Amino acid sequence: MEREASAFLAALRGRRSQRQWARRLGYRGNPITDWERGARFPTAQETLRAAALAGVDVEASFRRFMPGLPITREGAAFDLASWLSALRGRSSLVEIGARSGLSRFSVARFLSGRARPRLPDFFRLVDAMTGRLPEWVAAFVPIELVPSLTGRFRAADAARRIAFEVPWSEAVLRVLETQTYRKQRRHVRGSVAACLDMSEAEEAECLSRLTEAAIVECRAGRYSVRRGNTVDTQGGQQSLLNLKRHWATVAAARLEAPHEEDFFAYNVMSLSRADLDRAREILRGAFREIRSLVAASHPEEVAALVNLQLVTFLPRTG
Repeated sequence: MEREASAFLAALRGRRSQRQWARRLGYRGNPITDWERGARFPTAQETLRAAALAGVDVEASFRRFMPGLPITREGAAFDLASWLSALRGRSSLVEIGARSGLSRFSVARFLSGRARPRLPDFFRLVDAMTGRLPEWVAAFVPIELVPSLTGRFRAADAARRIAFEVPWSEAVLRVLETQTYRKQRRHVRGSVAACLDMSEAEEAECLSRLTEAAIVECRAGRYSVRRGNTVDTQGGQQSLLNLKRHWATVAAARLEAPHEEDFFAYNVMSLSRADLDRAREILRGAFREIRSLVAASHPEEVAALVNLQLVTFLPRTG
């Protein structure tokens, strides 16, 4: 992540000279040269301070990356430790350390606020817990200015667009990643459709669109995902609702003939508004935790769908 961090810092500087930028940040010397050639790095906290001085709306950038997990301030500083801790969910320190290449002791210090991660280590943590570092970077600077992440970003962006237009494409990607499919010598027409209970025509359309977008490739008669990715489907409200409706319908259809490993549960309740907010946050935390788990899950043996819903019923007055 050192290469990515250097490019990101150069992108924040923009057209200013390194000396001008150092003075703007309040340094007597000029650490910018070392930052941009990778000799040393600022902390993630200092980087966010620099971003704010460069005119970036830091809070808005975090909201674009993950609307349900805003960053807060502690005085003039951003509370990165709390944000990272919330992003972690219930993933163990050992798991995050293994995914990021950091020791569990370092992860513990970073998430508790006892130590501040350098920018490359912050990048490692974000990617380990979400698999979406390119999207985080793109929320702050033009992604083209960080070339080593551009390919991942464009693939994720293409997958996002296709997911809105052809919702089954997300599930097709996940099936192609499984060991069972990868062990096949050749693609068997209809095999993915049979796994997902969809039509062969829908399978063919998904594979065609994903291939055209270079998200998957076909070699020696078998499809493979060019790079594993989590499809982030944040977008227009109506398009997102349509996508959620599709997957809710898929889950409802499965209730007609549940599989042994399927899990369905519900709870109709009455509770205080304060506890309703707590229940909502628990679900959001579970969603973040599952995404973190999926980002580093290996080997890929099954494809699965997780739906979370919280519906309120408000009695009328009068």
